Amino acid sequence: MHILVTNDDGVYAPGLIALAQTLRKIGKVSILAPDQNWSASGHVKTMHRPLRVKEVILADGSQALASDGAPSDCVALALLGLIEEKIDIVVSGINPNANIGHDVTYSGTVTAAMEAVINGVPGIAISLDSPENHHAHLDYQPAAQMASTITSHVLQDGLPVGVLLNVNVPYLPMEKIKGIKITRQGLRVYRDSLDKRIDPRGRPYYWIGGEAPTAIPEEGTDYGAVYAGYVSITPLQLDLTAWNVIAELENRKWD
Repeated sequence: MHILVTNDDGVYAPGLIALAQTLRKIGKVSILAPDQNWSASGHVKTMHRPLRVKEVILADGSQALASDGAPSDCVALALLGLIEEKIDIVVSGINPNANIGHDVTYSGTVTAAMEAVINGVPGIAISLDSPENHHAHLDYQPAAQMASTITSHVLQDGLPVGVLLNVNVPYLPMEKIKGIKITRQGLRVYRDSLDKRIDPRGRPYYWIGGEAPTAIPEEGTDYGAVYAGYVSITPLQLDLTAWNVIAELENRKWD
């Protein structure tokens, strides 16, 4: 089996290396990832400038390809023929922070997996719920091991058309992870604020900042599972239609 590994933190990120090393135990791994950090980039398609790709050597001595495009660009490049051998699955990660609730619309990690599904290839996004403001070395091995297990299952059993898996792993030693739960999207609470400043030439500029987002650990949700010590697998679909609203809108007098 041929596995494409990508991420949104950049090709040299330790989470990507840990993921690729573990997935090599179950199949051939090719790496095509951004040459810089694209965190919170969302679903990007670069169409108004050329994309560059170069060969790089990672910290473990393995070879990879790096692009100046976004995570979704990297997946598109690979699946459209830059990597000639057929790719069976795309695994994106390991992101150092959780991607839960509405995070999935911002996350380059998740939208890389979306790009795979758009192109008819199964996609999995892997994220680690590391502690807030954790600046020391992160242990990615439990998340990498869970990624390998989940990827093996998807390679064997497949996924429904138009569905990707968003996986969030609690920051725990492997022996303390309680298991896997299939979940729905939870509620992420954002506390964004606008910080207006003045540059040396007297012109205003802006930072979108604020406190770090929190989440509600509701039973059955992605964060609820991670908060309780379980790996969360949330199936996401590309069809964003709010089907339950169609009938109500059809009954309105629009003209």
